Amino acid sequence: MRIERKRCSLGRLLSPQSMNSRIRETLILAATLLPVIFLCGCAGVVSSQKAAGSPAPQTYSISGAITPAAGGSGATMTLSGAASATTTANGSGSFSFTGLADGTYTLTPSHAGYTFSPPNLSVTISGANVTTGLNFTATPQTYSISGTISPTAGGSGATVTLSGAASSTTTANSSGAYTFTGLVSGAYTVTPSHTGYTFAPTSQAATVNGANVTGINFTATAQTNPTYTISGTISPTAGGSGTTLTLSGAAGATTTANSSGAYTFAGLANGAYTVTPSRTGYTFNPTSQNATISGANITGVNFTATANPTYSISGTISPAAGGDLANVTLSGAANATTMANSTGNYTFTGLANGVYTVTPSYTGYTYAPASQAVTVNGANLTGVNFTATAVQTHSVALTWTASTSTVSGYNIYRLTGAGTVYIKINSSLITTLAYTDTTVQNATTYTYVATAVDSSGNESLYSTPATANIP
Repeated sequence: MRIERKRCSLGRLLSPQSMNSRIRETLILAATLLPVIFLCGCAGVVSSQKAAGSPAPQTYSISGAITPAAGGSGATMTLSGAASATTTANGSGSFSFTGLADGTYTLTPSHAGYTFSPPNLSVTISGANVTTGLNFTATPQTYSISGTISPTAGGSGATVTLSGAASSTTTANSSGAYTFTGLVSGAYTVTPSHTGYTFAPTSQAATVNGANVTGINFTATAQTNPTYTISGTISPTAGGSGTTLTLSGAAGATTTANSSGAYTFAGLANGAYTVTPSRTGYTFNPTSQNATISGANITGVNFTATANPTYSISGTISPAAGGDLANVTLSGAANATTMANSTGNYTFTGLANGVYTVTPSYTGYTYAPASQAVTVNGANLTGVNFTATAVQTHSVALTWTASTSTVSGYNIYRLTGAGTVYIKINSSLITTLAYTDTTVQNATTYTYVATAVDSSGNESLYSTPATANIP
């Protein structure tokens, strides 16, 4: 601010030459008004800089959420009222509008395939953000699949199964009509079933896409010779898996339970049947079950498998020289082989009750006893022992004097024990004057003779006998 004062000259006003009474009166009035004039003059010359621009009006936000996230995520939120805008809810279903002035607004959510509760909300901004009470609940829109099974004889009471985007079963009414409700959009398969009937088609695909699906119809045909099934489960699976099931009665068949212990006999006519499970190492409760088919499948023919206890047979072959690596064979109620260890010990395990025979063998040894019969009856068997004896091998060395005639070679004949017939033991003509017999047995007496053979094949008489006693 600056103050400019105009100079006021009073010289001329106070000049005595020009002063008269009237002027004096004027001067008195002027003197009286002078402070006011100065004040007015000063006020007229006050000035200041121009003021700054006005501040922008304050804005606020509105925020909330749509639950559950499946219906909220990607939903469109529309704002109307004091201002208009749209936004998209994030992956958690949360939404927000910003930059809003005071006023009244309406929020309206939308999302294909969903309805919302409430359908909209009114909100008033009054000098603050609004962050509470602005929530919506999204509910998937649902539809129906319906149809009819005809004629009513086959449709009435038929079971209809829904699979695919959802699973359900329903029963067709007395007119053969059925309906599945509360379905979201998706792909489904509808399959009818009714004992004694076949259906055309056997199943149908139906796609719900924002509208009810109608006219999924089937035709039921009565079976001329209907057949049925008997099924069940053997538990636990350790005993059920692989179990053989035998069917007897009105028809005979066998089947094997699957890895879950489940089994089924199919194609069965009405009649009385018996189901019997069997598996080595297991007993079953009950041991068998009767099942009578009378116009319907039979389920729940179940069994419980219990593993049978098993036992062992063990022993020792001594001395260790004859037991080490000896083969031991088990026969009878079960068959197996094992090898004795370095100290001659052996064991057979996992054996059920029954009668068995144990037989050791090893080249160069004989065993006493040669084998043993044993019976397993609810307990392990030990001490099934054997004694090994090394087999001593012998041979007989024969020599003779050359024939005085010209010969091509010689033959050797042997008589065993008290026998009366000599048997030739050489496979080809002997051209030397010696032969060794390596086929003799222990504790046996042998008698030998030789013959000479000329070039024409003529053979001489037996020589003087020679006897050998093998210990």
